[in-house]
Amino acid sequence: MNTGEKSSSLFEDPRFQIALRLFNSGEWYPAHDAFEELWHETIGPERTTLQGVLQVAVAQVHLERGNKSGATILYGEGLGRLKSLDVPDFGLDLVRFCSCVEERLKLLQQDMDPDLCSVPFLFQRDNCS
Repeated sequence: MNTGEKSSSLFEDPRFQIALRLFNSGEWYPAHDAFEELWHETIGPERTTLQGVLQVAVAQVHLERGNKSGATILYGEGLGRLKSLDVPDFGLDLVRFCSCVEERLKLLQQDMDPDLCSVPFLFQRDNCS
């Protein structure tokens, strides 16, 4: 993951901030829609980061609907994208985010309740020391 400067102006885009707030408040489907709008307008590595976050949001929707298989698949795909080399992190702590998603994925793979650990949250890297 690229932990350098915040990539592009996407972090400053008000729509990105809205998507973050929706995601972090557990409004998974609206967060998905908000991130997807940005994803459609984005190219390059930034698109990969957005797609990974989108997939985690959809995994959460699947869990709400009782579809553990769908959640397992999307957690795995999202992690694969977010852990790729050189994906921009938009100033977010993607290491911490991926760690949470990995923990939930392991619980699902062991046929356990993923809610035994915290839900994914997109912390700003500057605020988590």
